[in-house]
Amino acid sequence: MPIGSAIAIYFLFWVFTVFIVLPFGVRTADEAGVPKVPGQADSAPAEFRPWRIALRVTVVASILFGLFMLNYRYGWVTPQMIDFFTWAGPRH
Repeated sequence: MPIGSAIAIYFLFWVFTVFIVLPFGVRTADEAGVPKVPGQADSAPAEFRPWRIALRVTVVASILFGLFMLNYRYGWVTPQMIDFFTWAGPRH
């Protein structure tokens, strides 16, 4: 796989992983015991740590990308294995 393709795929893994990782570890002001700012929503996080989230996302995305590259190299799961139309039998 060309390096440009690998970088683009890693970037996609990173962006999609943000949506997986973002909800974990979030505590509201009530749960954290911190006073709310006037106008703050009840569901808003008590404190936002973007570098911590970026580190978590990078770790998870790197693991997932590593698994993807290993699958690309060794062919554990192929497109033929997940082609649901061939499982249904021949079309008439």
